[in-house]
Amino acid sequence: MKKNKIIFWSLLLTLPVLVAVTGCKKFLDRKPLTATLDDLNQGTLEAQSFGLYSTLRYAGFSTLPWIDFHSIRDDDAQKGSSTTDGAEINTEFETFQYSKDDWAPNTYWNDHYYMINLCNKEIYFADSLKATDPASLRNVGEARFFRAYCFFELVKTYGDVPLINFYFTNAADGIKPKSPATAIYAQIDADLTLAAQYLPVNWVVGGTNIYPGRLTSGAAKTLWAQTYLFRQNWAKVIQLCNEVITTNQYSLATTFPEIWKDGLSGAGKNGPESIFEMNCNVGANGTANNGVQWGTCQNVRQGGATNVWNLGWGWNTPTQKLETAWPATDPRKTQTILYSGQFDGGQAAGGYGATLPAYAPGPGLDQPYWNKKVYSDPSMRQFTGQIFGSGGADWINHRILRYADVILMLAEAANESGDGVTAAANLEKIRYRASGNQAIGRTIVPYIAFVNQAQMRQAIKDERRWEFAMEGYRFYDLVRWGDAITELGPLGYTNRCRFYPIPQKAIDLSGGVLKQNPEW
Repeated sequence: MKKNKIIFWSLLLTLPVLVAVTGCKKFLDRKPLTATLDDLNQGTLEAQSFGLYSTLRYAGFSTLPWIDFHSIRDDDAQKGSSTTDGAEINTEFETFQYSKDDWAPNTYWNDHYYMINLCNKEIYFADSLKATDPASLRNVGEARFFRAYCFFELVKTYGDVPLINFYFTNAADGIKPKSPATAIYAQIDADLTLAAQYLPVNWVVGGTNIYPGRLTSGAAKTLWAQTYLFRQNWAKVIQLCNEVITTNQYSLATTFPEIWKDGLSGAGKNGPESIFEMNCNVGANGTANNGVQWGTCQNVRQGGATNVWNLGWGWNTPTQKLETAWPATDPRKTQTILYSGQFDGGQAAGGYGATLPAYAPGPGLDQPYWNKKVYSDPSMRQFTGQIFGSGGADWINHRILRYADVILMLAEAANESGDGVTAAANLEKIRYRASGNQAIGRTIVPYIAFVNQAQMRQAIKDERRWEFAMEGYRFYDLVRWGDAITELGPLGYTNRCRFYPIPQKAIDLSGGVLKQNPEW
């Protein structure tokens, strides 16, 4: 039964229609001779929860629009690809000439509110069913988490947004004016309070994780800590991070490249450092394709090189600024940046023993650098058949929340609270792993002792830059730190660019009820 549940879970992540038919049956199997009202209620909610995980695969969460908003807007990532592919993105997201009506911003907005309405529906159904059994409450916890996740991304991106926290079927009922960011955060707090309460610490039954990658209370508390980090509520960040740590459910991967391994038989997925990730898989020769183009859209683009290097679309590539600024002695540099014309470094550097074609737009590769955190495993290319013409890596997971962020959030909050000792100790946990687990006297990624708050603050900022490069953290970090003008100003960023304009189509459809952001 355990094995069946694991297989069933992986299939359900991409089959929301099938879920409605089969989800209840699996849970009725728990009581083979009798079906209780709780069973029936929970089957309905379980199907809706699985639908939320499937929606996480939409473009606004896990392909180009998400990457545009979260990564390409910073100074360390750029669109990449070729000069003609998606050229409008250079203007909109790299030089901060935001668009009020284009595919990426429209999709980002629409997908987030679509997910929110699915969450509202599940919460409404649970309330109408008066479902209070533990399994149903876990489903409610999932809906609460995903709603909070969506609202957090929206409030970071737009500031004030409509607070749609109710289920509706009449489109006119969903037309609401913007609510202040404080109200959005209050809703996030309410949702994550219940998500942290209802979700399990893990999904282990009899020593086996029957739902790898499914939400936990640790995921809820990690997301909640992120929201308090943006509000500079250091005490709450410290509290929540410590609660995640003391569960002993997570640990840093032994080496940095292990985090990004995504090989045969699911090797590397949902590892010890993973708190939450969007799961994908592709079977032999493309059968049972339960993938999404998160990995495909960022892998090496062939350009004029041989077909062997037709690995993906080539978006989200490192900038020259990142490559120049990153100390050469930090092993994470060559474990994050994949260099055209160079050996990929082999296993120790997250490579596979290959040498890339030279950077030569036209006859060779179109970009000098690529995002190595999604560099596809040749054995998986062969296994899935996503090579030689198809150019894909749809099996690669999107690592959304990882334990390293808990450690660095704790370091930052401790430092801002005047606890330099705790800040330095947690910073060292990340740098120790980055160095290859060398002792404090090392010269590679050396230990940083606390000297004063300002010195430690800069050290933590730098560490977040290197540790999370290309993952979609930096733009919002720069904004919340007040550093965006300094770092992004040369690219065209001004203070109004901290928030994106609301899509004009959403305003038009509201009949004027929804107002554009004031500076736009």
